[in-house]
Amino acid sequence: MADSIIEEDMTIEGNVVSKKGSVEVKGIVVGDVTAEALVVQQSGSIDGALSAKTISIEGKHKGSLKCEDLTFAASSHVQADVTAQTMTTESGAKVVGKVNITGGA
Repeated sequence: MADSIIEEDMTIEGNVVSKKGSVEVKGIVVGDVTAEALVVQQSGSIDGALSAKTISIEGKHKGSLKCEDLTFAASSHVQADVTAQTMTTESGAKVVGKVNITGGA
């Protein structure tokens, strides 16, 4: 599995796709992100649709989100329609939007 990192000094305008790898966002993405696993670091921001098997958000996200396993850190700021099988939210996380947790397989 390949790992891709979007560093803090980087801004991507357009969609990001990693079919069999993980994407770590420390910078800014304006567009949709699709990956096997996705981590939005505290310095990271994504404005678009997210789709991955596992998603962990410490930074900012605005858009929609679909995954199996979702984690919101205390530092996360999310405005999204969320669909996930399981969700873990740390105290202090800010989540605004429609949340649909479907449960395990």
